[in-house]
Amino acid sequence: VQLQASGGGLVQAGGSLRLSCAASGRTFSSYAMGWFRQAPGKEREFVAAIAWSGGLTYYSDSVKGRFTISRDNAKNTVHLQMNSLKSEDTAVYYCAAALSISVVRTRVDYWGQGTQVTVSS
Repeated sequence: VQLQASGGGLVQAGGSLRLSCAASGRTFSSYAMGWFRQAPGKEREFVAAIAWSGGLTYYSDSVKGRFTISRDNAKNTVHLQMNSLKSEDTAVYYCAAALSISVVRTRVDYWGQGTQVTVSS
């Protein structure tokens, strides 16, 4: 599976952005998908995950209620809708694929390249 993230940019605090991750490969629908982010000088951290069916999602506490992850298996895409953005959301965002939502945090099989999100205060 190859992953291509897009949709990052510069936005003011309180604004919204929608990230997309396009996947190649016929097995996309069998993978759980996740989003991670890495801010300058910090370790990469988990943001959100969605099961292969789209029926189960979970989020880090820092984004819960503001971000929404979704997927379209027919189009091999996963999205991250980010609302009420804060300056601390500034980071490079990465999409990832894992065999199960239960291991997305710890056992990623494929990483996409990052897309920069910058939130100005």
